[in-house]
Amino acid sequence: MSSDVSAVLIEGDGIGPEIAEAVVMVLDKAKAGVEWERMPAGYTALLEHGSTLPERTLTAIREKRLALKGPLTTPVAGSIEVGSDFKSVNVQLRRTLDLYANYRPVRTVPGVKTRFSDIDLVFIRENTEGLYSGLEHEITDGVVTSLKVATRKACTRIAEFAFEFARREKRKKVTGVHKANIMKLSDGLALECYRAVSKKFPEIEYDEKIIDATAMALVMTPEKFDVLVMENLYGDILSDLGAGLVGGLGLAASGNFGALGAVFEAVHGSAPDIAGKGIANPTALLLSAVELLRFCGKGEVAQRISDATLEVYREGKTLTRDIGGSASTMTFANAIAERV
Repeated sequence: MSSDVSAVLIEGDGIGPEIAEAVVMVLDKAKAGVEWERMPAGYTALLEHGSTLPERTLTAIREKRLALKGPLTTPVAGSIEVGSDFKSVNVQLRRTLDLYANYRPVRTVPGVKTRFSDIDLVFIRENTEGLYSGLEHEITDGVVTSLKVATRKACTRIAEFAFEFARREKRKKVTGVHKANIMKLSDGLALECYRAVSKKFPEIEYDEKIIDATAMALVMTPEKFDVLVMENLYGDILSDLGAGLVGGLGLAASGNFGALGAVFEAVHGSAPDIAGKGIANPTALLLSAVELLRFCGKGEVAQRISDATLEVYREGKTLTRDIGGSASTMTFANAIAERV
């Protein structure tokens, strides 16, 4: 797919349209050759189209097999007027399109001061089951159960995704994260699958670590990890922790992969408090677009955009407010575009 490609663009809620505009501009300046079909989703789509995930949006993603998505509002139960029926669009997309693998690279950004330097980790998260299966039931007043689901199929294919990624990218180690000391059946099944798959990749070191011990080790000795694979909830938590090691979610790319295509996204919030002010940082969405380009076989232009972004950070003269600068969203994006 080295020629021009067509992809769905979901701008998102809050700051989404602003950072999406900045990203599209940078890719255009870089002559990335991506044609965008803009489609609605999220809270804004609910107000305008009566659905958080209109069927035409799903149809477009199925046809193009490729999408870039800005941040979407996912309210906590009871915190928004639409009530408890407001379902996470992210979860709906992953389930409906069977985007079973979430990929979250975490890398040090030059010029951003953090406790650690030279962080280079990859979190691989199973995307379709676990406690995020949504199987909750109120047994009686004040008593609710939530069912954690683990299947051999899902545990095996996420392990295969992690090890195949490690082999392709010449990574040295994969760590299986679990809580099998307590959840002996569900996490025990996951470990069984991880171990079986690891035997097919003898050149890659495989080890295992309990989730809570992993969290502690990540903030003490992150250099001991390389690729980490885990079930849904663990991946949601640890990948955010990992982003914190390099400066926060505003600097973290993400992609969701399935047999029928991929959806790349910024995983930070929609930040309604600064929406419309032109001060949001588009880095996470831009780096996600870089991953989209690599996925499409456009590695050369992806590298140019990535290098230009890191150069702007390294210089430190044109940064957005969240990184300690004073540049607007578009001023920052233009600085990158000029270097591309």
